[in-house]
Amino acid sequence: MIIRALPRTFLLNLSALGVMGFTLLACMAVAMAADDSAPGEAAAKASDCFSCHSTDQKLVGPAFTAVAQKFAGQPGAASTLEGAIKNGHVGTWGQIPMPAHPQLSDAQLQQIVAWILSLKAPKSAATAAPGQTYTTTVNGKPVTTSFPIFQPGTQKVTQPVFRGYELFDSYCFRCHGSDAVGGEYAPNLRASLNNGMTESQFLSIAMEGRKAQGMPAWAGFFSPQDIDAIYQYTKARAIGAVDTGTPPQ
Repeated sequence: MIIRALPRTFLLNLSALGVMGFTLLACMAVAMAADDSAPGEAAAKASDCFSCHSTDQKLVGPAFTAVAQKFAGQPGAASTLEGAIKNGHVGTWGQIPMPAHPQLSDAQLQQIVAWILSLKAPKSAATAAPGQTYTTTVNGKPVTTSFPIFQPGTQKVTQPVFRGYELFDSYCFRCHGSDAVGGEYAPNLRASLNNGMTESQFLSIAMEGRKAQGMPAWAGFFSPQDIDAIYQYTKARAIGAVDTGTPPQ
């Protein structure tokens, strides 16, 4: 750790204070180190990094702690990651492409990568429990989902499902039809989900878009939580648990 140069008279006065002076110097050093690492996280948050990534959980892309763990100790890791962020990349973490970020300066790239590589994996990552499932009865048949559709003991939808309805009928309806009934310009998402589209695929397509089909990327506009809410609402519509119109809440 490097401590910035301090005036000689200030250091002499600290030495006269003994332990108190040493303690003050140590606190100043810790604060300076924190200040040095802060720009990387701030630059990541100012860009769209957190639209597809989380610090310690996989979203559309890998957790930043997983990236740090994968590249720990590798020669040239920093330059490799800087190039992947700036120019875009696909293949290391699957077939979902990461878009290029030519708007980031070299200094910002260096700060972001330095921050990522400084992260440590959470202790609980290796023993993460499998996701919980929920069963809803639809037309007399049990249907299992990865999220609750209704509030316990009621026929009122959960807040995420209702939020998904609000977002869908404010933005997605223009191409996919109001209430997810299907539209003229884009596929019926209820049919897509019933025909095998997974939650992960839904999230990644929504975030990354499909330029060839004219679908924009929603990363940076919607948060991963927003997209997940839209997925929950659309899935609830796909299995017939939620009807057209405003869901009861």
